[in-house]
Amino acid sequence: MNLTRRHFIRNTAALGAATGLGISPTISAQGTTLNVRMRRDIAVLDPGYMVGGTEVSTQAAVMPRLARQVTHGDTLIWIPSDYVSSVVQTDPTHIDFTLKPGFMWTNGFGELTSADVKYSFERMLESEWSGDWESLETVEVKDKYSGTIVLNRAFAPFATITLAGSTGIMVCKAATEEVGGKYAAEIPATCGPYINEWTPKQRTVFKLNPDWAGPKPYFDQINYIVVDEDKVAELAYEAGEVELTEIAANTVLRYAKNPPENSTVVASNSLQYAWVGLNTEHPKLKDPRVRKAIQHAVDVKSILQGAYNGVTHPSYGPVPPGLVGKRSETNYAYDPAKAKALLSEAGVSGLELSLRTMNAQDRMLAAQIVQANLLAVGIKLEIIPLEAGPFWDMGQESKGDVWKDLELWIMRYGASPDPYSVMQWFVRSQVGIWNWERWSSDEFEDLYAKGLVETDVDARHGIYIRMQEIMEDTGGYVWLTHEPESFVHSNDLVPEIGPSGNLDFRNFKRV
Repeated sequence: MNLTRRHFIRNTAALGAATGLGISPTISAQGTTLNVRMRRDIAVLDPGYMVGGTEVSTQAAVMPRLARQVTHGDTLIWIPSDYVSSVVQTDPTHIDFTLKPGFMWTNGFGELTSADVKYSFERMLESEWSGDWESLETVEVKDKYSGTIVLNRAFAPFATITLAGSTGIMVCKAATEEVGGKYAAEIPATCGPYINEWTPKQRTVFKLNPDWAGPKPYFDQINYIVVDEDKVAELAYEAGEVELTEIAANTVLRYAKNPPENSTVVASNSLQYAWVGLNTEHPKLKDPRVRKAIQHAVDVKSILQGAYNGVTHPSYGPVPPGLVGKRSETNYAYDPAKAKALLSEAGVSGLELSLRTMNAQDRMLAAQIVQANLLAVGIKLEIIPLEAGPFWDMGQESKGDVWKDLELWIMRYGASPDPYSVMQWFVRSQVGIWNWERWSSDEFEDLYAKGLVETDVDARHGIYIRMQEIMEDTGGYVWLTHEPESFVHSNDLVPEIGPSGNLDFRNFKRV
C-alpha cells in the first residue's frame, strides 16, 4: 500500500479502534458465522418510531411481514413473505391475506395471528411513519389467520412501498401493549429465523431461533458490529475482520480502480438525499433574506469535489434520480456577491452561526467547505460534530431542548422508490419530529394530498416539482447530492441488499 510511517501509525490506530469496538479474531467469520459492519448503533426498533437503516436490517432478521420487496430487472416488485399462504390485491382498495399457522412469538406470547396484523398496521396511523399508511382505512379480521386490508383510496405504491417496505414490519399485540404501546431498542417479542442479542455501542448478534417454523437461513450466527467511521470499517474489511461493509462515496472510485483482493463492490441505489438544513424559526435565521443568502453562499460543486472526490452529482431537490418529480435545476446558484447583497439588504453583519453534523469524514469535509464559503461572505460558522445518537435526537422535541438551538446542520435521509416517501417528512405534522426546518405551507399540504391519489404520471411529476420549489423558496435547504449506497463484500458472500441499502440477513448465503 506504499505506506509512510505516519500513515502506518494512523491505520494501525484505526484497526486498534476497530478491535475496541468488538472486531476481533474471537468472532471472525468462519464456517456458518458471518461478520458484517453496522454503520451506527441501534436507536429504536419499533417500526413506528425508528430512524431506519440499521434498525430496518435488524427487524428484517427477527420480525414478520406479509410481503417483501424484490427487484425484477430494473423494477421493484413485491412478493408474499414466508409467513403467508397468500396475499392478493382483489381490487385497488382491498388486499386479502392468509397467514400460515405455527409461527410463534418469543417470550411466550403465542402464535402470530390476524389480530397482530390489524394492531400492527392500524397503530402506524398514529406513528412517526404515518405518511406511509395514510391510505389505510382499517384491517378487517376474518378469522385467526386471515383478513382484509381496506384502503380509503386507491394508492398504487401501497403494496410495494408500504406493505412490503420497512414500515410493513408487524409487532406482537400482546407484547407491545404489555410494555405500554411502543418500545425502543429491545423488542418485547420477535418472530423470525433469528433472535437478536444487543450489546449497546458494540454489536447485535443474530442466532438461530429454535422455534422458527420457516426456511432455515444459511448462517447460524451473524455478528452485526458497530463501526461508525467509514474509514475504520474499510480498514477492518481489508484486514478480514468483516466480510461486508458500506463504503464512503470517496472510496468507491479507489476500490473501482483497485479493489481489495477477492472482493466485489456494489452500489444499490441513489435513493439517499443530502442537504444543508436551516432552522427557519431560529431568531438568527427568521429573515428569509438571510437564509437565501446562505443558499447563494454555499459552493456545492466544491463540496462534491472535496468531500466526495467528485464521484457524486449535485442534487436539485430531495427527489432521487429515476423517480417522478426529479428536478434538473434549482432557482438559486452559487453567487457570493448576491449573498452579500441579501445580507446587506437584511441589515445583517457579523453573523455567527453553528452547524451540527455527524462526525464522519465526508460530512466533516463538507462542513469545513461550508464554513469557508460562509466566512467569505462575512458569516462565522462553528462546526459541532456529533455521534449518531445525539445527532438523530437533536431536532426532535420529544428528545429534549436541543431543537431550540439548532441553526444549520448537514442531513441525509433515505427514500423508498416513490416521491411521496420523500415528501412525507416535510408536512406540517412533522414539525418537531423530522421536519427540522420547521416551516409549513397550505399549498404544500394540498399538493401532498393530491400526489397520493394522482395516477397520471405527468400530473404527478408537476405536483412534486412544485412541492420542491416551495421547500426551496423557504430558504431552509441547500441541496447537496444523492449519495449512492455502496458496499464491498467478499466474493463468496451473496448478500441481499434492498433498494434503500438495507440488509436482509435471512437471505444471505455463500456461493
